[in-house]
Parts: sequence; C-alpha cells; structure tokens
Amino acid sequence: MSETQTVTPPAATAPDVGGLVEDLTALLGPDLVLTDDRSLDKASQDGSYLSPILRAQWPIGRPEVVVRPTSVEQVPAVVRAAVRHGVPITSRGKGTGNYGQVVPLHGGLVLDLTALRGIDHVDPEAGTVTAEAGARMMSLEKRLARDGSQLWMYPSTVQSTLGGFLAGGSAGTGTIVHGRNHEGFVEALDVVYAHPDAEIVHLEGDDAQPFVHTYGVAGIIVRATVRIEPLQEWRCVYASFDDHHDAFSVVPRIHRLDPAPRLCSADGAHVAGCLPPDEAIPPGRASLRAIVDASVVDRVSALVAEAGGVVEAVRSGVNESIKVSTLSYNHPTHWLQKAEPDTWFHMECQGDALVERLDEVEAVYPGGTLHLEAGHGRMFGMLNGHYTDPDAAYAGVPVLEELGVKVHSPHQYRVDHGTEEVRALAARTDPYGLLNPGRWGS
Repeated sequence: MSETQTVTPPAATAPDVGGLVEDLTALLGPDLVLTDDRSLDKASQDGSYLSPILRAQWPIGRPEVVVRPTSVEQVPAVVRAAVRHGVPITSRGKGTGNYGQVVPLHGGLVLDLTALRGIDHVDPEAGTVTAEAGARMMSLEKRLARDGSQLWMYPSTVQSTLGGFLAGGSAGTGTIVHGRNHEGFVEALDVVYAHPDAEIVHLEGDDAQPFVHTYGVAGIIVRATVRIEPLQEWRCVYASFDDHHDAFSVVPRIHRLDPAPRLCSADGAHVAGCLPPDEAIPPGRASLRAIVDASVVDRVSALVAEAGGVVEAVRSGVNESIKVSTLSYNHPTHWLQKAEPDTWFHMECQGDALVERLDEVEAVYPGGTLHLEAGHGRMFGMLNGHYTDPDAAYAGVPVLEELGVKVHSPHQYRVDHGTEEVRALAARTDPYGLLNPGRWGS
C-alpha cells in the first residue's frame, strides 16, 4: 500500500494486547514472544541513567509484550498484527541511547530487532554497505576493515546497532569529516510503516532522510545502505598535559590538519582520572586522544610539544581505533558518573567559546568540567556540572548562550530534528499514532 492511500481503521477500538500475543505466538512461536517480567523490565530501559533529570522520572514506560523477529521478512507481519489490535509499537536495538528514546512511554509492544544481524552486501566501488538493522556498528567496522574499507562514521557506543544508531543516534567517530548521521551517511533504507497491510518499503536518497534520527516515529528501519570509504592508515595518539587549557588548545589545531582526524577528544585531569585505567592516560594529568592519519603523526606530536604536552602512546589497528572511540562523546560523562554516582549532569554544547572562553564556560555550573570534541566544522562538548535540581541545570543555559555557546538539552526524549516534516510524514505512514507514541513536543 502506498503511504498516500486511505486506510481502514483497526478493528480494535482499544489496545488488545491479549489478542496480539496470541497472533504473534501463532506467527513466530512462543520463544520469540516474551511477556515475562525480566524481558519487560529490560525492554523498559536504555542509557537514560546518564541523565539525573530523567532518572528521577523512572519508570517512564513499560511494555506488555516483547517480540524478537529472527528475519527481516517477519517484521511486516508483526506490524500488521499490532495495527490490527491497536497496540503501540516501539522498535529498538541494543538500547544504548542515553535519553529514553526507546522506552515505550505508552506500553504496548517492543519490537526488538537485535537478531537481524545480516551484512548483506559490501560494494567498495559504489562506496556502500547494506546490512540489517540489528548489525552492530563494531561488527560492521571490523568486517569492512578486512576488505580495506571503513564506515563513514560510527557511534562511541560501538555495540549499538545500525538501525538504532540511524534512528536514535546523531554523531560519532568520523563526524569531523562527514557530519552527522542525517547529513549524507544514509544512501537507502528499508522501512515498515504502521499500516494494516504493512510491507517493506524501499526508500533512497532524500526519501530516506526523514527516517534518520527521528526515533522510529514514522517507520521501522529494518535494513540500511550507508556510506563507506577506503580504509585509511590510522594512528591513535594519546597525549597528556599539566593543564586542560593546554590540552584543549591543541584540539582545534588537530581539527584543522589535512588529512583531517577521524576523532579528537580531550578532558581535564578529573574526568581523565575516571576513565578506564590505561598507561597512556596518566593520573593527575589532562588527556587528549585522537585518531589521525599516519602521515600527520609527526605534526600532531609537534603540536602537543608546543603546548607543553607529552605524547604517551601511538597505537594502530582497528581495535585500537574502536577503543579510542569508546572514550569520546558521552562516554567520559558515563565514566565520571560511574566513579561519582548521583553527582553529575551534563549539557551538550558547541562553539569556539568552549576553547576561547573555557574558564567562563566551566564556571557556569558548580564544579564545572568540560569534555571537548572536535566536530564537523565546530568544537563540541559535554559540560558536566554538579547536579542539584532541574531548575538549576536549565538556569545555566541562557548564561552559556550569552558566552556564545549553543546549547542542546539532552534531558528529553522528544523528536527534535525536522519535527514538522516528520510529523507530516507520520500522519501518512503511521495514521493511528502507534509508532513510538509520546515523542512529540507540546
């Protein structure tokens, strides 16, 4: 059925979970249809422990049933059954998102796609790889490396699934060169709409983009074709500094190198001391980690020395690159909170002021400490501060904006990218509002 055709409303006037469970059990067998408390509790959680503001609201949603299809072809039948019984559908991968995007706010069915792990086609000449939604990003990166290719980007949570990263993620390793995951990474998607006669719909180019970074509210991603490129000879550089001002001053300089780095992160001694132990991250010193082309290692070393730093290690190999990736973006905040529970919150920030006005930025929040990333044409960071209450956290936003810092609050689970376009699309692809409901702002 096309997304513009008129549809017949489901027979059920209220969610009929019992009828859905019966239909799904007949369709898939009892092993793939789960209603036990452990499975339901697990499907109610993601990484939103990272936000004390959201954590205080727990529990925010719990499904009545979890289904785990083992093939892409099973998904449309699952969706048809859910639509027929009027049951909300929340699709999810590994649940590594940090802000409740896959928690089923209205209960219903959680569609767990992690068993769909096939890597269907690698095409170096076209510069693409096609894989199922449950393929893990780390597995894709390692598989491509064997053939001399690499993903344009992958998230710092490398266990994330391809579908989860595309639907809920935003940026990661490779963003410096290629931008965020809705800025050219996706070539094509296979999606399933919430229609009574749902089938797999293939979308390419601009038609696929509205389904990226919109939490599955307009369609369920079951397969994706994303961009790859020839594998570069990467080196992972670790450096340490007496003071994080010196470390942060080097990040923009590495950012401007040609070839550009794949990743560049920096933290002060407090945050660095909470990261997993590594001889290349010495205690009591600020830390810089970068994934750079082998041809610029000497230049990076010179920049570090000019700023008074020391190169602690230079490592190579895809596993080392993945390791450095796991110390970037939200992960330093994760390790900070793990070391000092119930103490910290963070705001996502960007702009040159993160380096040029570092002291003022960090002073906005008590105990403020910034994690710095080189982003696509900009500096990006996570500003960590001691947490007291939501009002105090949000009170710092206008102060940061006065300093020239653009701020995005991560403490929410609403669609915040192309909202009006996606809402209009969802009116056609999800006419009964069953796909991950509760994601629209007021």
